Amino acid sequence: MYPFIRSALFLLDPEVVHGLTLRLIRLAGQLPPIRWLLTAWFSPPEKPVDVFGIHFKNPVGLAAGYDKDGLGWRGLACLGFGHIEIGTVTLKPQAGNPKPRLFRLVNEKALINRMGFPGKGARFAVSQLEGKRPPGLVLGVNIGKNKDTPLENAAEDYLALQDIFYPLADYLAVNVSSPNTLGLRRLQARDQLEALLTKMELKRIQKNSEGYPKTPILVKLAPDLERTELEDALAAITSSGMDGIIVSNTTISRDGLDIGSEEHPTVARQTGGLSGAPLSQRSTEMIRLVYQMTAGKLPIMGVGGVMDAQGAREKLDAGASLVQIYTGLVYAGPGLVKQIVGSL
Repeated sequence: MYPFIRSALFLLDPEVVHGLTLRLIRLAGQLPPIRWLLTAWFSPPEKPVDVFGIHFKNPVGLAAGYDKDGLGWRGLACLGFGHIEIGTVTLKPQAGNPKPRLFRLVNEKALINRMGFPGKGARFAVSQLEGKRPPGLVLGVNIGKNKDTPLENAAEDYLALQDIFYPLADYLAVNVSSPNTLGLRRLQARDQLEALLTKMELKRIQKNSEGYPKTPILVKLAPDLERTELEDALAAITSSGMDGIIVSNTTISRDGLDIGSEEHPTVARQTGGLSGAPLSQRSTEMIRLVYQMTAGKLPIMGVGGVMDAQGAREKLDAGASLVQIYTGLVYAGPGLVKQIVGSL
């Protein structure tokens, strides 16, 4: 049935469709009969995973970017996710980049986005996270700096966000790899990344001394890093005591895609981060490389082009402990989590 629904939805602007579906799933999460029905339809068998000091009921999660402000996560939990990562959340509200900023590459089963962290800010997200949580759901919060925060002051944004979400999140994800905030990816350089993460570790020690339980901190990296850049980033992550890595964010590469010409460009020529099927192999290879470089000692959350059960299995076999989906959900529909978990 979903392919027919998708055909109708794909006639509309992708950002309009995203907003509509998020509002509907939010409503579903607020209505007990619908919530119960969706849970009965889409709940997969339990395939527990223990990693980062957290118990996950299954290894499949929702990647950051789908529910930026925490509007629909209770409804999304009905689709069987073992964890949901909201965000990227910024300290202050911001509009993001000009529209249009989200594009479909239907034949390639891909998306290009240049959203630029649009959102209502940290205080609004807090208001959405407070209250009862679906049983067994792990909730992550992905954090990033505001566009107008100078790079040299980025740590102030991340530390303030860490302070705000530490009591609410099961884990924090540090986004230093989006291609859509000018200069952000420069934070992946070893000196800058190590300085930022060391400050975050000191903040964590402070929060723990105040009686808060330890909240794992993961770092999300770009798939476009050269090997030496990746080595430097991993060195910074391990030396600062972080708990894991998310591999990977969207890519600025268009390898293998038809971008047309300047006179007759295709959608693939749009600027922004590419996600979906074309990213799958690149992300899986990076997972395998990170696993080898760290001798399997740094837990990995694999994301990027998980479109079906086979794609998820490839990432788990490459060394990931968990996987996340986003673009796969757009193309395969709400039954994807159950399909993946049921095949593991």
